Amino acid sequence: MHESSPPAAALATRLFRQAAAAGRDTLIQEELDSLLPVLGVSLRRDAGAGALAAVDLRISLNSTREFGMVISAGMGGLDADLDEGNFRQDRASVYAATELTDAAGFMRLFQRTLAWQRLAAIARRDGQSLPDEALHTCFDALLALAGEFAHSDAPFELRSLELNPVHIYAGPTGPSLRAAQAHCEFGAPLPRRLPRPIQKIDKLIHPKSIGIIGVSATSMNFGRIILKNLMGSGYSTEQMCIIRAGETEIDGVRCVESLKVLEHKLDLLIVAVAASAVYELVDEIIETDSVESVMLIPGSLGETMASREPAAALAERINAAHGKPGGGPIFLGANCLGVVSHPGGYDSWFIPLERLPKPQKKPERNSVMLSQSGAFMITRISQNPWLDPRYMLALGNQTDLTHGDMLNYFADLPEIETIGIYIEGFKDLDGLDFARAVRKAVRNGKQVVVYKSGKTAPGIGGVMGHTAAIAGGPILFDSVVRQAGAIVAADFNSFDDLFYIAGALHHKKVGGNRRGAISGAGFEAVGMADFIESETFAMEMGVLETGSVGRVEAILKAKKLDALVEVRNPIDINPGADDEAHLQIVEVFLQDPNIDAVVVGLDPTAPSVRALETSKLRPGFDITDPKSTVHLMPPLVDRNDKPVIGIVDGGQLYDAMAAGLMDQGVCVFRNCASGTRALVRYTEARLYADSLKNHP
Repeated sequence: MHESSPPAAALATRLFRQAAAAGRDTLIQEELDSLLPVLGVSLRRDAGAGALAAVDLRISLNSTREFGMVISAGMGGLDADLDEGNFRQDRASVYAATELTDAAGFMRLFQRTLAWQRLAAIARRDGQSLPDEALHTCFDALLALAGEFAHSDAPFELRSLELNPVHIYAGPTGPSLRAAQAHCEFGAPLPRRLPRPIQKIDKLIHPKSIGIIGVSATSMNFGRIILKNLMGSGYSTEQMCIIRAGETEIDGVRCVESLKVLEHKLDLLIVAVAASAVYELVDEIIETDSVESVMLIPGSLGETMASREPAAALAERINAAHGKPGGGPIFLGANCLGVVSHPGGYDSWFIPLERLPKPQKKPERNSVMLSQSGAFMITRISQNPWLDPRYMLALGNQTDLTHGDMLNYFADLPEIETIGIYIEGFKDLDGLDFARAVRKAVRNGKQVVVYKSGKTAPGIGGVMGHTAAIAGGPILFDSVVRQAGAIVAADFNSFDDLFYIAGALHHKKVGGNRRGAISGAGFEAVGMADFIESETFAMEMGVLETGSVGRVEAILKAKKLDALVEVRNPIDINPGADDEAHLQIVEVFLQDPNIDAVVVGLDPTAPSVRALETSKLRPGFDITDPKSTVHLMPPLVDRNDKPVIGIVDGGQLYDAMAAGLMDQGVCVFRNCASGTRALVRYTEARLYADSLKNHP
């Protein structure tokens, strides 16, 4: 242990040595009796009798495979055995990676639980003081203990320390904590993977030279499709080569006999051979030191029972190479769709270009998408081309490069503003690296949107069959990654919504949680007020200032709608309101200091709104009209720094209206529920990000 180790860590180390000498990996009651008081808790088997409140708490530290040491607290006793899925988020228990929280921050999390709310209610009823100081002291001591055993040179690994149930007792200096039961396990530290040289990801996404192995000279196999896509995306054939004996060129690209005869070290080698040939080839890549980065396309490496042992041995050889001078090559994949890098000028996906959407919907691409599943990325971009990432990388089964590696790299790229990630599972302790990278990205002013699959037993089984990654518990994942600062999506649709809104509103100021809502459809105005909270956060309807009410009344009077509309928030401005009325009222709401964001129903089906691509009944009364929303709204959005979301709730007739606005950077959703719910989650994340940036 370190010379400055706190008393609890020094005592725990001595007790672990004592227990290990006796052949145990757990502490007995006598040892716990000496350790727990240093953590602010006493161990009493009769705990509960005479307690201030009949509330069972559970407080624990656990070493998890994905996130390392995690602190948790919540309902204890019999309640702790209930399925947490029966409760709203953060109500049964809360979790945090010990490295990414402190006692005050974890105390704020714990105050969301039913356990603390019961304690608070009983304390108010009985006129007692809350046990927050005692809990804070305990959390602080546990976090310090966890920090000492997280070091790589720690003599032991603390695997679990659980106090359950814990009760609150009165004392001469205030409430105290007593545990009826405690359990502590420890063991030898587990070996860790060597750090990957992630600076070489720059070679992967901005290669000055690319080689391909596995290109057929006679048929359109995966390697040949990748070659065609590289050429079709504009990558110079002069900077490419094909590793293939017996050929001089294929499709105008020169061939070389082997890696050993390369004149220069390749920035990127794309491997598209059969999985069985990869094992020997990887050894050659490492031995020749001829490549900076490698893309492993083949599937089934570690994804079938027969391949898991040789794939694990392959990963160990790659890992060992990272200990050599220069760090050895980095490997993306296996089971990897490939990479699309617009700044790097190449597309290496093995899907024919004619099947891929390629519209550039943004003047400046400012996002990246990382995914274990290549098909996930293709589907997302196909359905919403306005996501339009700068880079898209498929990680596959993470034989080498991991989610944590990738996010750690992109967290530092200044041109990247939003990062969308699809995860099926983490390698050992990579969840912690990932959470660290989330925190770094958020503090660097970026937004990270994450969806993790494998929420059910069948879903976890599907993950195992796809990328051979072990899926952790969804509640633990959600809690730790959200606490790190990410926006965690519940499903595919919410991922699309959150990734889109994060990019569209990145440069807007989120100063609070007060929403303004405007629509000419009554149901929509009500819906904007109804869809106002998530499980962990709520917005509120801002109260308009008297001056704002007067300005809206003047607009309504000028449009001859004053007798039909009552000014309030949300406001139903009547289907008779035209484009100009909608947007003039939006501007008044935006200028009101009691409004932080505005959602406006653009009412495409209303007869007074210029929403059609072409109007047969009223020629020229359409989206080409200078008085249409498509022309008037983008400048309004640009000149105001508060978020504005437009709702175009209508069918295919109004696709052109929505597209015309989105093409100009206006944040548009096609129904009220998805837009308003996304705004709630986004606002929560932005406000939390601000608190992280301001935290010492």
